[in-house]
Amino acid sequence: MRLMLIVGARPQIIKSAPIIQEALNHKEIELQLVHTGQHYDFEMSKIFFHEMELPEPLVNLGVGSGTHAWQTGNMMMKLEKTIMEHKPDLVMVPGDTNSTLAGALASAKLNVPVAHVEAGARSYDMRMPEEINRRLSDHCSSFLFAPTENCAKNLVNEGIPKEFIILSGDTMYDALVRHLRHATKSNVLKKLSLKSDEYSVLTLHRPENVDTPKTLKKIMKAMMTLKDLTIVFPIHPRTKQRLQKAKLLEQMKKAKHIKLIDPIGYHEMLQLTKHAKMVFTDSGGLQKEALWLHTPCITLRDRTEWVETTKLGANVLVGNETQRIVKAARTILKESDIKIKLKMLKNPFGDGQAAKKILAEILGRRWSQSTTPA
Repeated sequence: MRLMLIVGARPQIIKSAPIIQEALNHKEIELQLVHTGQHYDFEMSKIFFHEMELPEPLVNLGVGSGTHAWQTGNMMMKLEKTIMEHKPDLVMVPGDTNSTLAGALASAKLNVPVAHVEAGARSYDMRMPEEINRRLSDHCSSFLFAPTENCAKNLVNEGIPKEFIILSGDTMYDALVRHLRHATKSNVLKKLSLKSDEYSVLTLHRPENVDTPKTLKKIMKAMMTLKDLTIVFPIHPRTKQRLQKAKLLEQMKKAKHIKLIDPIGYHEMLQLTKHAKMVFTDSGGLQKEALWLHTPCITLRDRTEWVETTKLGANVLVGNETQRIVKAARTILKESDIKIKLKMLKNPFGDGQAAKKILAEILGRRWSQSTTPA
């Protein structure tokens, strides 16, 4: 069978890596890896391909950044041509980016079956582009690989037939299990003069947090207030531009307790997260990785698609209000045994074998252009 896997953003590379590696073990699968180039910094994504030992994409569409409509439409046009040229039996789209939606829509319009990896995640906040992408992608798909029982339940509640839904576990957890031993060899702590459990990590990239100067100032004010906590901030290029525009960048550089660093690779980020006292983030993926690495997470959003993490008490939602952010951090600083408590939590995201389950499910079908779950 010809399997086309579409990625476009760095988190999608992580989610897809276990599937790619598993597919390469099956001679009966012809893997067609397509990179949309959704992020203008394609060169930055190459470190992930290298770290995760992935083959070069068959196609790089080089779409680049733009408005949601322009970017998604441009990707759809290029993906339509790519799908027609390479004639996949199945198109697989992971996650919730514009690449995910473009791949799902272009394939469905060409009557090529779609498999959505990470199906059923819901924040129920339609202001988030990711929520729109994941919902529409799910309803275009013939195979919906749900990472958790809650995700599968969400799909059933939306009227998707149960036979289309497969509880697979989370491929991001597969990746973490596989790469954690490599991450422990990273010298990132030594390089940054950090000691385990004596610093925090901040990541910030969502438009609702960085595009409005007033909101960005409230978050940065919280970071400036926490002077007794070293804060490591791998800064996204777009976020850096927004800080510069809001006249906050120089202030961050001068703060002795804040370490601004360039974006880092997957292994270094795992190592930083594992040894951090806590993480501040608006990333969906980091919320899960913090749980798996037993590090408390403070999410700079009012809602999350990964409600499993909040129900377990491993993650707290604080939005972007200064006082709420500071209060949550102070609470964690007072709990000396919090990491021990987190280690005792049950992982609702599977057993690290999601990719094997996904490929086994796909290979169990008889393949033609009209294949749908039966």
